[in-house]
Amino acid sequence: MNNYAAEPLFGIVISIIYYLFGVFLRKKIKSDFINPLLITIIGIILTLLLFNIPFEDYQQGGQIINLFLGPATASIAYSVFLQIRILKVWAIPIIAGCMGGSIASIVSVYFFCRIFGFNEVLTSSIIPKSVTTPIAIEISAQLGGMPSITVSLVILTGIFGSLFSPFLIRVFRISEKIAAGTAIGVSSHGIGTSKAIELGEIEGAVSGIAMGLSGLFTSIFITLVQIFK
Repeated sequence: MNNYAAEPLFGIVISIIYYLFGVFLRKKIKSDFINPLLITIIGIILTLLLFNIPFEDYQQGGQIINLFLGPATASIAYSVFLQIRILKVWAIPIIAGCMGGSIASIVSVYFFCRIFGFNEVLTSSIIPKSVTTPIAIEISAQLGGMPSITVSLVILTGIFGSLFSPFLIRVFRISEKIAAGTAIGVSSHGIGTSKAIELGEIEGAVSGIAMGLSGLFTSIFITLVQIFK
């Protein structure tokens, strides 16, 4: 088994199989809480542990899948282009929402880390959890955090945002699509944006813009804090 696991095809195949299984389950159960990505992650972890396969072997194929992350993110621009007229009208509220969301994320993380007694390294690793992975890694490294922890938390944040955003939208009766898309993009970056696209074209387009703006604002705010610290 381990001989086959060292081949790049192994990582690609099991990732696709678990993801398709997750999609199948969601269609069968018809619940927002069935997330194909979460099922894929759990399935891969269990497979590696059960067959004692090194993570490095899986990554031979996993890193090939990662190559598609950039084009997949860039494809969101098409949804943005289709809704460009609406976005121009709502530009100021979207920007304000992204700024407020970025500040709220940074302050809340810092506050709770202090309450629970986390050290500076762990706090710095958690602060950029709500922005997209490439930006989060740079912010974490800049603050003196551990990028490996940051990546894990970014993924978890995106998954939980994807799972709970439709539920929270219903609970708080958010009928405005612009508001829903902004909230999802600011709080749960790319993974959340994929859910926003499922909710509607406007939500998806706004979430894509909010994801980019929140990453930009978070980087700026972190830099300002370091300058005046």
